[in-house]
Amino acid sequence: MELVLTYCLGMLLASGLVLASDSRSNAGVDQVQKVSKLALITVPRSRVIAILSAGNLATTQSVVTELTQAAGLGRPGHDLHQARTMFDVAEMVGDKLREVTGRDGKYVEPYGDPSASFLVGGEIAGEGHRLFEVYSAGNFVEASPRSCFLQIGETKYGKPILDRGLAYGSPLEHAAKLALLSFDATVRSNLSVGLPIDLLRYEAGSLEAHNLITLEEQDAYWRTLSHDYSTGLTALVDSLPAPPDQTLANA
Repeated sequence: MELVLTYCLGMLLASGLVLASDSRSNAGVDQVQKVSKLALITVPRSRVIAILSAGNLATTQSVVTELTQAAGLGRPGHDLHQARTMFDVAEMVGDKLREVTGRDGKYVEPYGDPSASFLVGGEIAGEGHRLFEVYSAGNFVEASPRSCFLQIGETKYGKPILDRGLAYGSPLEHAAKLALLSFDATVRSNLSVGLPIDLLRYEAGSLEAHNLITLEEQDAYWRTLSHDYSTGLTALVDSLPAPPDQTLANA
């Protein structure tokens, strides 16, 4: 039973979206694979839709593949090309997830967990950019300026730096660096998350997804970012005052 033991992150910013996912999945310590977990559905000048996935690999691939195959076929409630809003897109993903788990779940459960979750972000012409998290039950929540990032998968290691450094008004490039540092912390602490990392920076109103990059483990930028952050963090800690000793503390 192969699981997408992953980390996916979505950021809702005034200037656009930053979306990132790792590429590791495994069915045991000796069966590690690299699988992209960020799918893009685009229609020029009409919509940019990104779907990021975590959970059972067969479930996530079925959901994404069935949705992409139905795109453009004109079936109401099933065609991402005809969705009027990103809310409708999130609803389609949730409905498809329920359909797949309802169909396959009883066959999968004797061998493992069939559940999955998704981040759904993007923009459809006529409304602003939006970001949703679709839970394993198929229901979902939406990011907002007050709660401007969503995570799925292995979330705990990468969250503290986002809590400290990210705001709705953060520029795209600043947010992208925080996203990668969030992944760096997660990769260091959990072997189930690993590179390559897919990173999409989407500029609000552009309706184009041209700024999608993939960072490999040997990528010079990734190695520099990780090294310089570690070195800078160590230097910062060294520059902070030491805790007071007992005499001063009781003075």
